[in-house]
Amino acid sequence: MKLVPLTDRVVLKQCEAEETTKSGIILASAAQEKPQEAMVIAVGPGGIVDGKEITMQVKEGQKVIYSKYSGTEVKLEGEEYIIVRQNDILAVVE
Repeated sequence: MKLVPLTDRVVLKQCEAEETTKSGIILASAAQEKPQEAMVIAVGPGGIVDGKEITMQVKEGQKVIYSKYSGTEVKLEGEEYIIVRQNDILAVVE
């Protein structure tokens, strides 16, 4: 099964949470902060959204940073994904 986003939606797979701090302290799973970095899995075609032409700026395989409380979490075949609007993506990590 494959997720195919519509219009200006982007499917993201969240990167793993840091398990240790920079100083080497191991974090319990409850203390780990949910990362805002993710890999782009699929990109919608763009098009007209709210009367404006939307051109997609991200591509599959890019690593991005997205807004903390954005998107919809979905689970498909045991994998967790986040579906966000393109304008919820803040930056591309190069």
